[in-house]
Amino acid sequence: MTCERGAKDIETQVIRIPEIRLQWSSWYTWAQLLVDGRKRAGVHIPNKKSGVYEARLRGQEARLTIGETRNLRYRIRQGLVKGKAPHSSGGDIRRYEDTTQVEVRWAETARHRAAEEELHRQHVVRAGRLPTYTDH
Repeated sequence: MTCERGAKDIETQVIRIPEIRLQWSSWYTWAQLLVDGRKRAGVHIPNKKSGVYEARLRGQEARLTIGETRNLRYRIRQGLVKGKAPHSSGGDIRRYEDTTQVEVRWAETARHRAAEEELHRQHVVRAGRLPTYTDH
């Protein structure tokens, strides 16, 4: 498409993004996630699987954080919950929230970045803002 005299050519491209279906895990308490999943008492979080995850206060609709990762187990258990790996909102949740009331769930998807973007958009529509500990 060409504009008026002197303007640069503008090219229009349409990208059609296929639907993403998320099969969410159950909600697990912070305490349950502290226990190593390789032991019978612990929660099994998929290892080296990409996906998205959410944290909330028990019974509340608004999310504390929504994130994406290439390794669900490492990001959730080591980063978010235990703080042994860097995590953008894990420290704030551990510092400011009653973690006995925090629940986390996850869903595997190869399109984790696109899924996170859409989950953020939907959260803004529902809650009028991004999750509490999300700054982007």
